[in-house]
Amino acid sequence: MNILAIETSCDETSAAVIQDGTKIVSNIIATSSAMHEKYGGIVPEVVSREQLKCILPVITEALTAANQSYESIDAIAVTIGPGLIGSLLIGVEAAKTIAFVTNKPLIPVNHVLAHLYANYLEQPEKHAILFPAIGLVVSGGHTELFLMKNKKDLTWLGGTVDDAAGEAFDKAARLLGFGSQGGLAIQKSAGKKSKIKLPRPLLHDDTLNFSFSGLKTAILREVIKQKGLPEFNEKVIGELAYEVQESITDVLVTKTLQAAELYDAQSICIGGGVAANVRLREKFQQSDIPFFCPPVSLCTDNAAYIGSYAYFKGESVDWHTIQAIPDLSVEV
Repeated sequence: MNILAIETSCDETSAAVIQDGTKIVSNIIATSSAMHEKYGGIVPEVVSREQLKCILPVITEALTAANQSYESIDAIAVTIGPGLIGSLLIGVEAAKTIAFVTNKPLIPVNHVLAHLYANYLEQPEKHAILFPAIGLVVSGGHTELFLMKNKKDLTWLGGTVDDAAGEAFDKAARLLGFGSQGGLAIQKSAGKKSKIKLPRPLLHDDTLNFSFSGLKTAILREVIKQKGLPEFNEKVIGELAYEVQESITDVLVTKTLQAAELYDAQSICIGGGVAANVRLREKFQQSDIPFFCPPVSLCTDNAAYIGSYAYFKGESVDWHTIQAIPDLSVEV
């Protein structure tokens, strides 16, 4: 089964053709990230205008690269939320039009849940998630834990009560002078150790929730404090980056392992942009529970995992009923 998947939840415009939920036949991504440096972040209206220009060329390129056509594909999958409403509308309306013209099934996709299905793409059969599993979605906008009873049955266990882990990385990067380079800049700049200590929010509470707003404030105060000292230099920036990364990853790993123990999980899988963080992966690999993570290229927003989700879990609906929902609940 070949699914044409479309993803436009944020600043990327992506289309992919996915075969049987596991094989990437094509995966095309256009991004407006170069503009973010100019504006100091994502401007929703600017992003959606760029997506309007490239949505059809991206879809055409994905079909051409897969040697497919609108008529030969079996179904269409599209992200309906969460995301930026203007961006979502572009992808949803394009998908609805294709479904109407071709009379193909249309499958709505929850972008947050779909991140976990990147673990099914281009993996050998022996690389199989063991159920029940704990799934951690960690990105710029979301930090959520799920109990995965099987490929279709997911239950939300907990999530951030305020800011996401990726947002804390982004804030720290700006404070340390890395602009909009985010967590990747923190990872590259992190030293091997630090005398600086930051809090680990909700690390020892009895819930599976996360909170990173207080950590962002603590990072701000520490940066101001260190900049006021005469010995503030690249070494100190490296120590700050190290401690930011350690604090965030400590919380993510501890909470996830707590959930795994509570629900007797046989494996752990992660997804989302922050899942690309090397230190986070190292800490999970040190645990005794089998750990699964997608290739780094499939952690950030792309249509490939949208197509995988649609194959394994999605159900087609009438194209008239689909609408973009920016705050689609992650509860399932």
